[in-house]
Amino acid sequence: MRRGVAASRLLRVAAIATAALLAVLVLLQLLLPGFAASTIRSRVGRYGSVLSASVSAFPAVELLWGSAERVVVRAGSLRLTPAQSAKLVWEGRGVARVDAGAASVRVGPLHLSGVAFSQRGKSLRGEASVSPADVRAALPAGIALQLAGSGGGEVRVRVSGGFFGVAGSLAAIARGEGGALVARPQAPAFAALRLTLFSDPHIYVEGVGATPLADGGYRLWMTARFR
Repeated sequence: MRRGVAASRLLRVAAIATAALLAVLVLLQLLLPGFAASTIRSRVGRYGSVLSASVSAFPAVELLWGSAERVVVRAGSLRLTPAQSAKLVWEGRGVARVDAGAASVRVGPLHLSGVAFSQRGKSLRGEASVSPADVRAALPAGIALQLAGSGGGEVRVRVSGGFFGVAGSLAAIARGEGGALVARPQAPAFAALRLTLFSDPHIYVEGVGATPLADGGYRLWMTARFR
């Protein structure tokens, strides 16, 4: 008799504990994505205006360990340095899928519009448009740049006015080398020269590309991955 009563009590305690655990998990599923989205809005908001942010995760308890299934962010205008942009991307390394966009982003001296960023696991891709006026504003005075071609993860340009300390007109190529985005003159006499445009210990640049736009500007893209 006593054994039967003890077993019954044990079963009730187990049932109550299970119900409580399920209630906690349901509560976490409801609350944690909102908290995570608020955190993302705060992080991105340090650099400008955030229009919306959402986080998906199941079970939501994964968010406690910095993991999520998908993050979607829409921003207005942002302003940050190349190092800050790399840090922001690195902070999302635990997310399986990221889709982010911004109306405009100023990275250093370069103003970009229609910015789109996607992350699939460790693979990264960013796209943006740049107008002729923004290209001129980002270059030193007296320097002009014209797209000569793009393909195979490389961008070929012709720089007029001065490049690598040489006056006149010079063909150059931008591409990923050893995980960094670099530019090199194509003239054999200056083949050993190299200008690093972007480098980060957490991001490995794989390739870049550019497509001319009707207004004279360009649509730029870069692919990379987490190291």
